[in-house]
Amino acid sequence: MTGLPLPLRGGGIRYGGMHITMVKKTLKDGSDCRKCAEATEHLRGRGLLDRIDEVVWAHEGDSQSPGIILGEKLGVDTAPFFIVRDGDSEKVYTSVLRLIQDHLGGKVTDKDRARVDPDDIGGI
Repeated sequence: MTGLPLPLRGGGIRYGGMHITMVKKTLKDGSDCRKCAEATEHLRGRGLLDRIDEVVWAHEGDSQSPGIILGEKLGVDTAPFFIVRDGDSEKVYTSVLRLIQDHLGGKVTDKDRARVDPDDIGGI
């Protein structure tokens, strides 16, 4: 990580002014949606999960849950998705691989890309 640590509202620190929010979907039974679980494990496996500053939940069947409201505001209807705020800019990612490539300094291989089925992304 680069930059000076900066305090976050609600505790924790962030580095270099960038803040990454992950919006995850929980199913009615309380479990994470499959794609959210896979994205979390992918980040954990690469040692990048600690670079996610905040997780917001979209609860299936609860149109007032924070993740559903955020998705509607941003025009995103898939989960997981990521919001990267860096200074005055904000960018939304629906691909964990693109997030890793663009902001987390990771290399994305053809093998990584082949594992992702674009039609297999869970809606929120």
